[in-house]
Amino acid sequence: MSSFRTARTPRARLVGAAATVVLAALSLTACNDGTGVESEGRTTGTPSTANGTATAPPQDEPAAGTTQDSGTDASAPAANGPAGKDSGTKAPAASGGSGGSSGTGASAKPVTCEGSVTRTTAAPLTRPVNHMLLTVTNTGSRTCFLYGYPAVRFGEAQAVPPVIEDSQPQAVVTLEPGQSGYASVSLAAADGSGTNGHTVKSLTVHFQGRSGNGSVGTAAQPSLPAQGVYVDDSLKVTYWQQSMDDAVSW
Repeated sequence: MSSFRTARTPRARLVGAAATVVLAALSLTACNDGTGVESEGRTTGTPSTANGTATAPPQDEPAAGTTQDSGTDASAPAANGPAGKDSGTKAPAASGGSGGSSGTGASAKPVTCEGSVTRTTAAPLTRPVNHMLLTVTNTGSRTCFLYGYPAVRFGEAQAVPPVIEDSQPQAVVTLEPGQSGYASVSLAAADGSGTNGHTVKSLTVHFQGRSGNGSVGTAAQPSLPAQGVYVDDSLKVTYWQQSMDDAVSW
Protein backbone atom coordinates (compact mmCIF):
# COMPACT_ATOMS: atom_id res chain seq x y z
CA MET A 1 0.00 0.00 0.00
CA SER A 2 1.29 3.22 -1.09
CA SER A 3 1.23 6.23 1.29
CA PHE A 4 0.63 9.69 0.28
CA ARG A 5 0.78 13.20 1.75
CA THR A 6 -1.62 16.02 0.96
CA ALA A 7 0.21 18.69 -0.80
CA ARG A 8 -0.43 22.32 0.18
CA THR A 9 -1.10 24.37 -2.88
CA PRO A 10 -0.22 28.01 -3.24
CA ARG A 11 -3.96 28.72 -3.12
CA ALA A 12 -4.23 27.21 0.36
CA ARG A 13 -1.39 29.28 1.61
CA LEU A 14 -3.03 32.42 0.28
CA VAL A 15 -6.32 31.57 2.01
CA GLY A 16 -4.49 31.00 5.31
CA ALA A 17 -2.64 34.26 5.05
CA ALA A 18 -5.85 36.15 4.39
CA ALA A 19 -7.50 34.62 7.45
CA THR A 20 -4.59 35.70 9.61
CA VAL A 21 -4.91 39.27 8.37
CA VAL A 22 -8.65 39.32 9.15
CA LEU A 23 -8.12 38.03 12.72
CA ALA A 24 -5.43 40.62 13.35
CA ALA A 25 -7.72 43.40 12.16
CA LEU A 26 -10.52 42.20 14.44
CA SER A 27 -8.13 42.09 17.40
CA LEU A 28 -6.91 45.62 16.77
CA THR A 29 -10.51 46.90 16.53
CA ALA A 30 -11.37 45.29 19.89
CA CYS A 31 -8.44 47.02 21.59
CA ASN A 32 -9.44 50.38 20.23
CA ASP A 33 -13.06 50.26 21.59
CA GLY A 34 -12.02 49.35 25.18
CA THR A 35 -13.12 45.67 25.16
CA GLY A 36 -11.31 42.41 24.79
CA VAL A 37 -7.53 42.19 25.14
CA GLU A 38 -5.23 45.14 25.74
CA SER A 39 -1.64 45.45 24.77
CA GLU A 40 0.93 43.71 27.01
CA GLY A 41 -1.69 40.97 27.52
CA ARG A 42 -3.65 42.85 30.36
CA THR A 43 -7.44 42.76 30.58
CA THR A 44 -9.62 45.75 31.31
CA GLY A 45 -11.86 43.89 33.79
CA THR A 46 -11.40 43.22 37.51
CA PRO A 47 -7.81 42.15 38.36
CA SER A 48 -7.37 38.53 39.39
CA THR A 49 -5.00 36.69 41.72
CA ALA A 50 -2.79 33.86 40.60
CA ASN A 51 -5.48 31.26 41.40
CA GLY A 52 -8.14 33.09 39.40
CA THR A 53 -10.05 34.64 42.35
CA ALA A 54 -11.18 38.19 41.77
CA THR A 55 -9.73 40.79 44.14
CA ALA A 56 -11.81 43.81 45.09
CA PRO A 57 -10.20 47.18 44.43
CA PRO A 58 -8.72 48.84 47.58
CA GLN A 59 -11.03 51.12 49.57
CA ASP A 60 -10.10 54.68 50.43
CA GLU A 61 -8.73 55.13 53.96
CA PRO A 62 -11.09 57.04 56.32
CA ALA A 63 -10.25 60.63 56.97
CA ALA A 64 -8.47 61.46 60.21
CA GLY A 65 -10.86 61.72 63.16
CA THR A 66 -13.65 59.68 61.54
CA THR A 67 -14.72 56.06 61.72
CA GLN A 68 -16.21 53.78 59.15
CA ASP A 69 -18.51 52.08 61.67
CA SER A 70 -21.73 54.02 62.17
CA GLY A 71 -22.65 52.02 65.31
CA THR A 72 -22.17 53.01 68.97
CA ASP A 73 -18.58 53.13 70.19
CA ALA A 74 -17.76 51.23 73.42
CA SER A 75 -16.20 54.40 74.78
CA ALA A 76 -19.24 56.56 74.09
CA PRO A 77 -19.81 59.40 76.57
CA ALA A 78 -22.52 59.40 79.21
CA ALA A 79 -26.09 59.98 78.13
CA ASN A 80 -26.11 63.66 79.00
CA GLY A 81 -23.21 65.47 77.42
CA PRO A 82 -21.85 68.96 78.03
CA ALA A 83 -24.59 70.49 75.87
CA GLY A 84 -27.28 68.85 78.01
CA LYS A 85 -28.62 66.68 75.18
CA ASP A 86 -29.37 62.99 75.51
CA SER A 87 -27.21 60.99 73.13
CA GLY A 88 -29.49 57.95 73.43
CA THR A 89 -26.67 55.79 74.81
CA LYS A 90 -26.76 54.57 78.38
CA ALA A 91 -23.45 54.89 80.20
CA PRO A 92 -22.30 51.67 81.92
CA ALA A 93 -22.67 51.56 85.69
CA ALA A 94 -19.48 52.11 87.65
CA SER A 95 -19.92 48.84 89.50
CA GLY A 96 -20.22 46.91 86.28
CA GLY A 97 -23.91 46.12 86.86
CA SER A 98 -26.83 46.27 84.47
CA GLY A 99 -26.80 50.05 84.22
CA GLY A 100 -28.38 53.01 85.91
CA SER A 101 -27.04 54.85 88.92
CA SER A 102 -23.91 53.58 90.61
CA GLY A 103 -25.48 54.24 94.02
CA THR A 104 -22.60 56.41 95.21
CA GLY A 105 -22.06 60.12 95.73
CA ALA A 106 -24.15 62.90 97.20
CA SER A 107 -26.91 62.31 94.58
CA ALA A 108 -27.65 58.79 95.90
CA LYS A 109 -30.38 58.11 98.47
CA PRO A 110 -29.43 59.68 101.84
CA VAL A 111 -28.86 57.58 104.95
CA THR A 112 -28.85 58.18 108.69
CA CYS A 113 -25.58 59.44 110.16
CA GLU A 114 -24.11 56.86 112.55
CA GLY A 115 -20.74 55.47 113.55
CA SER A 116 -20.10 53.30 110.49
CA VAL A 117 -20.35 56.22 108.01
CA THR A 118 -18.90 59.02 110.16
CA ARG A 119 -15.86 59.98 112.22
CA THR A 120 -16.41 61.62 115.62
CA THR A 121 -13.94 63.71 117.61
CA ALA A 122 -14.25 65.25 121.07
CA ALA A 123 -12.25 68.37 121.96
CA PRO A 124 -12.40 70.29 125.29
CA LEU A 125 -13.04 74.04 124.85
CA THR A 126 -11.56 76.95 126.76
CA ARG A 127 -14.60 79.08 125.94
CA PRO A 128 -17.23 78.47 127.05
CA VAL A 129 -15.52 77.03 130.12
CA ASN A 130 -16.17 73.41 131.03
CA HIS A 131 -17.44 72.68 127.58
CA MET A 132 -16.53 70.09 124.95
CA LEU A 133 -17.13 70.20 121.21
CA LEU A 134 -18.27 67.07 119.37
CA THR A 135 -17.56 67.04 115.64
CA VAL A 136 -19.11 64.41 113.36
CA THR A 137 -17.74 64.16 109.80
CA ASN A 138 -19.46 62.22 107.04
CA THR A 139 -16.87 59.72 105.76
CA GLY A 140 -19.32 57.77 103.60
CA SER A 141 -20.22 58.14 99.93
CA ARG A 142 -23.81 59.29 100.54
CA THR A 143 -25.43 62.28 102.16
CA CYS A 144 -26.49 61.49 105.73
CA PHE A 145 -28.97 63.06 108.17
CA LEU A 146 -27.80 63.85 111.70
CA TYR A 147 -31.00 63.52 113.71
CA GLY A 148 -31.73 64.85 117.18
CA TYR A 149 -28.86 65.15 119.60
CA PRO A 150 -25.89 63.01 120.72
CA ALA A 151 -26.72 60.42 123.37
CA VAL A 152 -23.42 60.52 125.26
CA ARG A 153 -22.17 58.20 127.98
CA PHE A 154 -19.11 59.23 129.97
CA GLY A 155 -17.27 56.41 131.69
CA GLU A 156 -19.64 53.87 133.26
CA ALA A 157 -22.69 56.15 133.36
CA GLN A 158 -26.01 54.32 133.11
CA ALA A 159 -28.01 57.27 131.77
CA VAL A 160 -27.45 59.90 129.09
CA PRO A 161 -27.54 63.61 129.96
CA PRO A 162 -30.53 65.76 128.99
CA VAL A 163 -30.61 67.99 125.92
CA ILE A 164 -30.94 71.78 125.95
CA GLU A 165 -34.34 72.11 124.30
CA ASP A 166 -33.84 75.71 123.19
CA SER A 167 -30.89 74.58 121.01
CA GLN A 168 -33.08 72.64 118.58
CA PRO A 169 -32.37 73.82 114.99
CA GLN A 170 -35.10 74.63 112.48
CA ALA A 171 -34.05 71.83 110.12
CA VAL A 172 -32.40 68.44 110.35
CA VAL A 173 -28.63 68.68 110.04
CA THR A 174 -27.62 67.35 106.61
CA LEU A 175 -24.07 66.25 105.87
CA GLU A 176 -22.84 65.64 102.35
CA PRO A 177 -19.72 63.46 102.05
CA GLY A 178 -16.84 65.25 103.77
CA GLN A 179 -19.03 67.74 105.66
CA SER A 180 -19.25 68.01 109.46
CA GLY A 181 -21.94 68.63 112.06
CA TYR A 182 -21.44 69.81 115.64
CA ALA A 183 -22.80 69.64 119.17
CA SER A 184 -21.43 70.97 122.44
CA VAL A 185 -21.43 69.29 125.81
CA SER A 186 -21.62 71.29 129.05
CA LEU A 187 -19.45 69.10 131.30
CA ALA A 188 -19.82 70.80 134.65
CA ALA A 189 -21.34 73.90 136.25
CA ALA A 190 -19.06 76.90 135.77
CA ASP A 191 -19.87 78.24 139.26
CA GLY A 192 -19.09 74.93 140.97
CA SER A 193 -22.71 74.32 141.94
CA GLY A 194 -22.80 70.88 140.33
CA THR A 195 -22.79 67.71 142.44
CA ASN A 196 -21.19 64.28 142.16
CA GLY A 197 -18.25 65.67 140.21
CA HIS A 198 -15.70 63.12 139.00
CA THR A 199 -13.13 62.50 136.26
CA VAL A 200 -13.88 60.19 133.33
CA LYS A 201 -11.53 58.87 130.66
CA SER A 202 -13.85 57.30 128.10
CA LEU A 203 -16.78 58.49 126.01
CA THR A 204 -19.37 56.73 123.86
CA VAL A 205 -21.61 58.65 121.45
CA HIS A 206 -24.84 57.04 120.23
CA PHE A 207 -26.80 58.35 117.23
CA GLN A 208 -30.54 58.83 116.98
CA GLY A 209 -32.79 57.79 114.12
CA ARG A 210 -35.54 59.81 112.52
CA SER A 211 -38.09 58.83 115.17
CA GLY A 212 -35.82 60.00 117.98
CA ASN A 213 -36.58 56.84 119.97
CA GLY A 214 -33.39 55.06 120.94
CA SER A 215 -30.11 54.77 119.09
CA VAL A 216 -29.39 53.39 115.61
CA GLY A 217 -26.36 51.96 113.86
CA THR A 218 -22.90 51.86 115.36
CA ALA A 219 -21.84 54.05 118.27
CA ALA A 220 -18.69 56.20 118.15
CA GLN A 221 -15.97 56.20 120.79
CA PRO A 222 -13.90 59.36 120.38
CA SER A 223 -10.72 59.69 122.41
CA LEU A 224 -10.57 61.96 125.45
CA PRO A 225 -7.46 63.73 126.79
CA ALA A 226 -5.09 61.39 128.65
CA GLN A 227 -5.91 63.05 131.97
CA GLY A 228 -9.64 62.64 131.34
CA VAL A 229 -12.37 65.26 131.74
CA TYR A 230 -14.29 66.43 134.78
CA VAL A 231 -18.09 66.06 134.77
CA ASP A 232 -20.85 66.58 137.33
CA ASP A 233 -24.62 66.27 137.53
CA SER A 234 -25.16 69.47 135.52
CA LEU A 235 -23.96 67.62 132.41
CA LYS A 236 -26.09 68.39 129.31
CA VAL A 237 -25.80 68.53 125.52
CA THR A 238 -27.09 70.57 122.60
CA TYR A 239 -28.89 69.32 119.52
CA TRP A 240 -26.71 68.65 116.49
CA GLN A 241 -25.98 71.89 114.65
CA GLN A 242 -25.01 72.63 111.06
CA SER A 243 -22.32 75.14 112.14
CA MET A 244 -19.72 75.20 114.89
CA ASP A 245 -20.71 78.71 115.96
CA ASP A 246 -24.27 77.58 116.69
CA ALA A 247 -22.99 74.62 118.68
CA VAL A 248 -20.72 76.61 121.02
CA SER A 249 -23.22 79.40 121.62
CA TRP A 250 -25.03 77.40 124.30
